[in-house]
Amino acid sequence: MKLAIKNLTRRPAAAIPFRAIAKKVLGANYDLSLALIGDARARRLNRRWRGRDKPANILSFPLDKNSGEIFLNLGRRSTNYLRFLFIHGLLHLKGLAHGSKMESLESQIVKYFQTHEQNDRRRARHRQRRRSGRRL
Repeated sequence: MKLAIKNLTRRPAAAIPFRAIAKKVLGANYDLSLALIGDARARRLNRRWRGRDKPANILSFPLDKNSGEIFLNLGRRSTNYLRFLFIHGLLHLKGLAHGSKMESLESQIVKYFQTHEQNDRRRARHRQRRRSGRRL
């Protein structure tokens, strides 16, 4: 999985495991470019490519079978919603259209990564307690 991330905003990038999510959805042989953008750029891109004069949350552009681009609007969105939008965009790159199959996969992938992130936090707390000598 090749992933290039460019933050085109002044806002710090969300703490999302972009590479791990992209690899799970698209596989190891995919070349992905991710641009983190704000409302103004999202609006310009949405107007140009979709004819809609409002900021898009996410825009996905497949370039070929094994490469694509995603523009993710950071706006004022929560980390959880940005994770969901990223997964949504990846599924579009994979060729899925809106519908029950896409919604089901989105839910499964979100749940998978929420569980893994919770487990990672628990392990980190456990390691920190062990290092500080506190009882477990």
